[in-house]
Amino acid sequence: MSQDQTPSDPKRSTETESPPSGRIPRQAALIVVLLGLFAVEPVAAQDNAVCSADNLPGMIEGFFQLTTALGIVGLAIVWQADSLIEMFTLSPEQKKGLKRHKRSAMKSAVVLVVLGPLYTVAGSMMSLPLAECLDLVPW
Repeated sequence: MSQDQTPSDPKRSTETESPPSGRIPRQAALIVVLLGLFAVEPVAAQDNAVCSADNLPGMIEGFFQLTTALGIVGLAIVWQADSLIEMFTLSPEQKKGLKRHKRSAMKSAVVLVVLGPLYTVAGSMMSLPLAECLDLVPW
């Protein structure tokens, strides 16, 4: 003889279990506004800290050139490996998949090579502070 232990007022039990829906977005918005006022203000007050550092612009340029070179070498390796695997693949679905993989690798390498010069040119046109002291052209 077990009895159900349901609350006497079902409307009241659902109200106490679920959190108010408007409270969480308001709290998140408040946190973003407070962080924007207090945490970002000291960074915005600095006058181009990257360009004023001694070796930092050269390190960033070198890192960008290194990652671009590794991306191009990676493209060559993936392209050759996919071409080799494609020669020994019999099913047309696998060949289509390999061709799709080669295309996506080519797109990634093009984006990697174009991104630095695009930032350098567009940044100087928009007078972005980092574009004045960084040259992200990989060649």
